[in-house]
Amino acid sequence: MTGETIRNIIELFFMVYAITIFSFYFWLAIVSAKELIKNITTSKTTNYETLLSSPFAPVISVLAPAYNESLTIVENIRALLGLYYPSFEIIVINDGSKDNTLQKTIDAFDLEKVPFVIDYKIPCNEVLGVYKSRMKAYSNLTVIDKKNGGKADALNSGINIAKGDYFISIDVDSIIDPHALKKLIKPFFEETDKKVIAAGGVIQIANSCTIENGQMVEINLPGQFLPRCQVIEYSRSFLMGRLAWSRLDGLLLISGALGLFDKEVVIECGGYFTKTVGEDMELIVRMRKFMANKGIKYKVVYISDPLCWTEAPSTLKVLGSQRNRWTRGTIDTIMIHKDIFFNPKYGFMGMVSHPYWVIFEWMAPVVEVLGIIYFTVIILIGEPNWPFFIAVISFVYFFAITFSTYAILFDHLAYNRYNKKSMIVKLILTSWLEPVLYHPLIVYWGIRGNYDYFIRKRKAWGKMTREGFAKPKQN
Repeated sequence: MTGETIRNIIELFFMVYAITIFSFYFWLAIVSAKELIKNITTSKTTNYETLLSSPFAPVISVLAPAYNESLTIVENIRALLGLYYPSFEIIVINDGSKDNTLQKTIDAFDLEKVPFVIDYKIPCNEVLGVYKSRMKAYSNLTVIDKKNGGKADALNSGINIAKGDYFISIDVDSIIDPHALKKLIKPFFEETDKKVIAAGGVIQIANSCTIENGQMVEINLPGQFLPRCQVIEYSRSFLMGRLAWSRLDGLLLISGALGLFDKEVVIECGGYFTKTVGEDMELIVRMRKFMANKGIKYKVVYISDPLCWTEAPSTLKVLGSQRNRWTRGTIDTIMIHKDIFFNPKYGFMGMVSHPYWVIFEWMAPVVEVLGIIYFTVIILIGEPNWPFFIAVISFVYFFAITFSTYAILFDHLAYNRYNKKSMIVKLILTSWLEPVLYHPLIVYWGIRGNYDYFIRKRKAWGKMTREGFAKPKQN
């Protein structure tokens, strides 16, 4: 085989890979657009007040793990207390915080330690105390203080004392839409042919927004470049990606920031797996496998409404730590459940969703770096195929900005959150810079995640330093 033949094969591989992944993106964009239009139409005719006034509305337990969240803990609990739903409880789990998260919560809500018997259906670290408020207004608030065990362990302890048949897992540093519970619970009762086991919703970026008493008062576009890139990234991921996978019955991930689960199924599956940093994705995949192995028809759904606002990392250090963890969590889930890969037993999940995550989510940064290395070597030996490389780079760049612009405009037409033209223009301009300035960082952190997983055997979460919502940065 000649050197030229080898080069042609390598270049054909990169071209086919690029065309395939973009074909998937195009397909998912079409599916998500149809589903979003359907969801918006349905939402307009839904009478949520009937659900709110129904005596048969199920109890929902809101589980909020907290670790060193003193900056935002009080206002976020206040936001949870203001949720519009007839019957819910809030369980905040202080996972061995080293700051004054627990004390601030005790002071703000007049808590006292109470005797409590815990049924350890799911193993978790020792619970040091359970706190309830002396004030009737906070009678549905429970705070657990436990030894540090990580987010998954904290959630398991919350599940063990939860009273509801359903529980919602959230990040305590996020702002939840007041109507989130009634919108998330709705699919569980609409579906008659299949058992809904989990539901997720759209996550949006809260940086630079005005938040008072735990409520979103004014939506602003992030003033900093990194959070603004994440606004575009989240629009693509949540609105264009997960909504389509939900429609195709292939959704493998519900964000840990907001997800509603059937508690009985989660307990039967053994709760959250504490030995991974990707506990949210791993649980969904395990629940889906469990239902498939039992031969029970099931569904994992996704709500297209923006139901949760979270503070995005605004520094390279914190963002890099987050993306490194996401990469390691993805690899972990793929490796734990590798028996799904192209396994027809698991239907669309086995034949399409899982392979997609392996080939185009996990391996994409690796393929990109290999492409850069190949291009560099070809330049050094003085035999670059400039027309080919210019064509590939141009195709990738223009597809990326077109897809991002599509996501921005579609989100704007559907929800009009950023209601000033200047905000939309700024987002579109950012999308032109994102492939050049932001995406290479994501690729680098993806490679570091692979290195840390396979070489360093790293299992730690990494630090997520928050600025808090108290002083929003205006545009």
